[in-house]
Amino acid sequence: MGNILIFGHKKPDTDSVTSSIALAYLKNSLGIKSKAMILDKINDETSFVLNYFNVACPEYLEDVKLQIKDLDYYKNCYVNENSSIHKVFEYLNKKNITGVPVVDNNQKLKGLLTSKIIISELINNNIDKLNTSYDNILETLNGSQILKFDNEIKGNILAASYKSTTILNDLRFDNNTVLIVGDRESIITSAINMGVKLLVIVGNKKISDKNLLLAKENSVNIISTPYDTFHTCKLIGLSNYCKNLIKNLRNVSFNENDYYDDFKKICSKLGFNNFPVVDNNLKCLGLVRITDIKNLNKKQVILVDHNEESQSVEGLEEANILEIIDHHKIGALTTNMPINFRNMTVGSTNTIIYSLFSENHIKIPPHIAGLMLSGIISDTLKFTSPTTTDYDRFISFDLANTAGVDIDSYSNEMFKAGTNLKDKTIKEIIEYDVKTYDYLDSKISISQVITLNSEQIINNKDKYIEYLNEMSKNKDYPLCILCVTDIIKSGSYIFFNENSKNLISDLFTYEGCFINGCLSRKKQLVPMIMNEIR
Repeated sequence: MGNILIFGHKKPDTDSVTSSIALAYLKNSLGIKSKAMILDKINDETSFVLNYFNVACPEYLEDVKLQIKDLDYYKNCYVNENSSIHKVFEYLNKKNITGVPVVDNNQKLKGLLTSKIIISELINNNIDKLNTSYDNILETLNGSQILKFDNEIKGNILAASYKSTTILNDLRFDNNTVLIVGDRESIITSAINMGVKLLVIVGNKKISDKNLLLAKENSVNIISTPYDTFHTCKLIGLSNYCKNLIKNLRNVSFNENDYYDDFKKICSKLGFNNFPVVDNNLKCLGLVRITDIKNLNKKQVILVDHNEESQSVEGLEEANILEIIDHHKIGALTTNMPINFRNMTVGSTNTIIYSLFSENHIKIPPHIAGLMLSGIISDTLKFTSPTTTDYDRFISFDLANTAGVDIDSYSNEMFKAGTNLKDKTIKEIIEYDVKTYDYLDSKISISQVITLNSEQIINNKDKYIEYLNEMSKNKDYPLCILCVTDIIKSGSYIFFNENSKNLISDLFTYEGCFINGCLSRKKQLVPMIMNEIR
């Protein structure tokens, strides 16, 4: 089982990122392997916080859809291309499978070999040629090494089944001959003198010292087998390299990161059962069989700072949600099993996680304390937001003491870094911290920008309204709102798309109207708008 993935919402802010890191630290301290992740690029404020406390940014998580690597497939299941057909067939029987990937010496995929292909080759083709290794022949025939001069054996297979005079008078052997023979010394002598590639002595018959010396002089390979001529002729073709059978055959494979849904569709279309699994370098990892898939090892996830599917990672329905820690309203997210759900009316997710540290008697280290303090300061706008509770304030002083920072001076630095809108496009400003909410059969979007200099947006309000209009049209949202929260003025300016005036005219009489004391999208703006339009 891999790490439990802990992450916040699609548009990560300081509270969601830092709470993910803090909770992952807590879980790992309790012996629960966990990893903090992010679903998008972090903002300037969060970047400042991570740099300040020298903490690496979590990795990006694209989705939690089921992938091939989440299946119980046959890992490390493959054969080398230079293995004998005989050895491959034994491997298939041992594993109780009907196909196996074939790889080269670097474990790179070369193809797929199935029992059907092997049987078809044996029945439909005359296997009278060898292209294999001396060792493969030895293994297939359960033989003993008598003389070995060549690692590779190539040649035409002949059995000494005629009378000695017929063989000696009519047949000519050469370096491309593999001769199967018993204790027929005259034929053995003649074959050695003609320089055959390999002598296979059946029945474990002895070869004379004279012929043995002659074979050494002529560099003739010799193998002895306990099998009789009939069985030796049947088996020797199975000593061929298995790679001889995979030419021009189908070579459909799946990357371990491919999605399970795509795998099922392709399997259904092709009608096959056996597929190699590879990594990004085409290195074979094993075999996946659609008929043998019993366990789907869904990714284990914990959600922080959100509990709505629309705000979460792609493919969430294919994952196992183990836990949710949040301080927002409860949405419509459902789970297929009971989970731990911690939801509190506090100003920050980190406030809840502080309680979890206390409950589990885990000491908070300075760098984690600094991250948690940053999340609380950010989400409560340094305790000015109406979402702030006395508990938020109380634990913030404890976290600040542990982190070794002064709340006032640190907050100023953090807000200054996070509210700099210079070099950002209108699209980036509006869409960075945007959340959607259900409205009838559609959705509405509410963006929030927190700044120390609201004039920068007010002076260009026509361009921002124009983008809100485009956003409403392109996404078919009846209402798109931009809330510009000015920390210094302790209030927010509201902008909206033009065709939504009939929905909110009683709330916002003109573009850019200022709402004194409106700092929280969650607790003030969203309830206000929802009560108006419903």
